[in-house]
Amino acid sequence: MVLKPSPLRRVLAALGPGVITGAADDDPSGIATYSITGAQFGTQFLWTAPLLWPLMAAVQTMCARIGMVTGKGLTGALRTKYPRWLLATAAGALFIANTINVGADLGGMADAAHVLTGVRAFVWVLAFGIGITVATIRLRYAVIANTLKWLALILLVYVIAAIDVHPDWGAVLRATVVPRLPHSREGWATLVAILGTTISPYLFFWQASQEVEEEKAAGQLTLRARMGATAAQIGDRKIDIGLGTFFSNVAMFFIIVTTASTLHAHGQTHLETSADVAAALRPLAGRSAMLLYTIGIVGTGLLAIPTLAGSAAYAFAETFDWKQGIDERFGRAHAFYAVIGVSIAIGVAMDFAGIGAVKALYWTAVINGLLAPFLLIGILHAATDRKLMNGQPSSLLGRVVVGATTVAMFAAGIAMFVV
Repeated sequence: MVLKPSPLRRVLAALGPGVITGAADDDPSGIATYSITGAQFGTQFLWTAPLLWPLMAAVQTMCARIGMVTGKGLTGALRTKYPRWLLATAAGALFIANTINVGADLGGMADAAHVLTGVRAFVWVLAFGIGITVATIRLRYAVIANTLKWLALILLVYVIAAIDVHPDWGAVLRATVVPRLPHSREGWATLVAILGTTISPYLFFWQASQEVEEEKAAGQLTLRARMGATAAQIGDRKIDIGLGTFFSNVAMFFIIVTTASTLHAHGQTHLETSADVAAALRPLAGRSAMLLYTIGIVGTGLLAIPTLAGSAAYAFAETFDWKQGIDERFGRAHAFYAVIGVSIAIGVAMDFAGIGAVKALYWTAVINGLLAPFLLIGILHAATDRKLMNGQPSSLLGRVVVGATTVAMFAAGIAMFVV
């Protein structure tokens, strides 16, 4: 008699790409965006955290389903629907946006590491850039995936930091359950930034490609072997993504609570670097809150930068039929790894050019918020094609939620320009 695993064991066994993708969403770009939001607007945008959880989960589940049932990454699936020139343009735009994000993330990490150690930031930019590049090229997928999964626990520091500053929980609760739409262009730009850093284009590509990597790691090396997925596999991935996106939005919520209760409450609303944020937190919230904030930036950056650079590499590889995959040796997939290396190298160069990290991160989130709905149209188009999806298209509920997400992101982007 075969015993069914307990619910807890099933949940733990299901954790994988969804948790990694969810945690990678709270990269230094996300942390900076949420920090600016809390500092400038207080608790006004707290309602977005619970609202965006199901939207983010639906989008990532749709991307995961495309990868699982087609056996291809997102770009590979979209190639059956759109011309190569259009996909190459999208891959180029993704590379540019992600590279700016990588540079800003490296700058944010370096600033945070400088606060922690006293070692100058430019040394950390080089150390992080070289270390992440070498690790991504040299390590096997299973090692990288397991490392990233454990790094996801770093998000808990933001829950602890928020509790440490003793916020007004009554005001926090009201702001969470009573939505307040912005009334200025700056407010709408902030809402677009929140949408863009929470429902980010690079996560769409990474989620689908990691499903393919998981299947390859399980021995399904041919496209035919990877086609289709069982109901249990799809159910496990929904659990995985549901939890990953939940903890991502919990971290978002508590970052806003922390900076709203400290920086906004004391009139410190204009910040230029992660070091500025940390320095402002220390006298207002204490050394422990400052340390938790900076440790979180370093940890989430280590998680997110391989995801950012890797998602663009997957997009290019599937557009131009390159050998791809983190398990491939460098000699067999040199173009794939070159995209990762070049993206990180340009990111390092950006930091030596002296670009302010927090502002760059914030405006990258705005750009992502404007680009994401166009990509979501393509994802919806692919996910509803029964032939492409091997008779396993996304559910009606999933299509409705992702469609509503697309409309909401378009509306917020338009409002940013017309208000």
